Amino acid sequence: MTENKKLLIIEDDQERCHDLKTIFDFIGESCQETSSSEWKNLIKDSEHFIGIIIGHLNSYPQVSSIIREITKIDETMPILLLDDVTMSGDISTKLSQQIVGRISWPLKHNQVLEAIHSCQYCRDNQHAFTEHNKSLELFRSMVGQSNAMQGIRRLIEQVAGTDASVLILGESGTGKEVAARNLHYLSNRSDKPFVPINCGAIPAELLESELFGHEKGAFTGALTSRQGRFELAQGGTIFLDEIGDMPLSMQVKLLRVLQERTFERVGSNQSIECDVRIIAATHRNLEDEVKENRFREDLFYRLNVFPIEMPALRHRVDDIPLLINELVARLENDKRGSVRLSPNAVQSLMQCHWPGNVRELANLIERLCILYPYGVVDLKDLPSEYQKTDGVESYPQPNLADRRSKIQNGSVGGSNSAPTPLANLPENGVNLKEFVAKLEISYIEQALAEEDWVVARAAKRLGMRRTTLVEKMRKYDLQKAS
Repeated sequence: MTENKKLLIIEDDQERCHDLKTIFDFIGESCQETSSSEWKNLIKDSEHFIGIIIGHLNSYPQVSSIIREITKIDETMPILLLDDVTMSGDISTKLSQQIVGRISWPLKHNQVLEAIHSCQYCRDNQHAFTEHNKSLELFRSMVGQSNAMQGIRRLIEQVAGTDASVLILGESGTGKEVAARNLHYLSNRSDKPFVPINCGAIPAELLESELFGHEKGAFTGALTSRQGRFELAQGGTIFLDEIGDMPLSMQVKLLRVLQERTFERVGSNQSIECDVRIIAATHRNLEDEVKENRFREDLFYRLNVFPIEMPALRHRVDDIPLLINELVARLENDKRGSVRLSPNAVQSLMQCHWPGNVRELANLIERLCILYPYGVVDLKDLPSEYQKTDGVESYPQPNLADRRSKIQNGSVGGSNSAPTPLANLPENGVNLKEFVAKLEISYIEQALAEEDWVVARAAKRLGMRRTTLVEKMRKYDLQKAS
């Protein structure tokens, strides 16, 4: 689990090293600082670190030199560079893949969180680096720290380098195609095509032509010759989605491809050699389909060489907060909006049944981005079917008003002090947004003053997370008086 791992700061500028550690401690990220001459004494236990931040180095004339030494010790270690660190031109592609981001100085909160997020992905999917030295962008689809998802990643790691047929099982929306793409991506065929086809979405009379192609004049409308999906996937991988919906007549022809590695186009008697890895997927229970004579038993055993069962979202609810963060990050990256969910809203979503699994969650997050653009969604803002109140406690109103005199006597306060609650709405109305903002500022100032500006304790008084309070302090420009 990455939550217990630290960031290692290699920085010879002692003042900036101290500032970095203070900032990371403030936002709740564990870190350990060291110099360029002593870092090797710490990295011997590299599994304890989530990533390494490299700053000014006195012991190394080139940053690439220390990166090479780091990779010799741990070739999966993510590396972050401070923005004023320059790279030499001789850095190899393999070394550059270790660098997952740059952090500008002074630090920006969102940039830091994104960089740490990248380190977490790298450490959670080490085999993608270890075996293939490839980007982890695709593995970002397989978010989760649950035992079920860690097991799926291990299975993919074990079978990816072989040519064995893989059967991916699971309910709709669990990410079966994502797993198939990762299998291809990490295989020796990754530089060849990945060709998906949904066997249940194509009429039975057209499926043979789609899979194997046809010759000109083979049937009405066949005006030209056409390659099928197996030819397009030559040397690569074909993904047969919803294979449980394939007609029995086509199952026989697919079985021949698996057995003899040859096929013919429709309207042709010329055999074509087939060098394609087959990955199949279905939401159906194929063993039951075999018993009901709707699926061939011999084909089932040919496909079921290495089964992988994708877990339903309701069986890994602890992954929901991570999935929400990832889905929001994708929407932000695509410039399709953003949204934040309160702890109560997340807790409510973790109690839902999720018949549509991850796909349903993704659709919900996109809907919330449209309904509440760049806003914070609380429990009451969720669609009614997602509002689950069991075990969810509403935030208590801060009990700070009785100590207002401390604030008004000079500790904090001023133009942002809370307005007097309105008994009746004025005839000319009221700027509700401004009124609520002043009330919020007042409570935050009171909590900070009473807790001597210790943000963690003030956040606890206000019933919010520390990071949320930091964002509000930045929003309202609240700073401790010098």
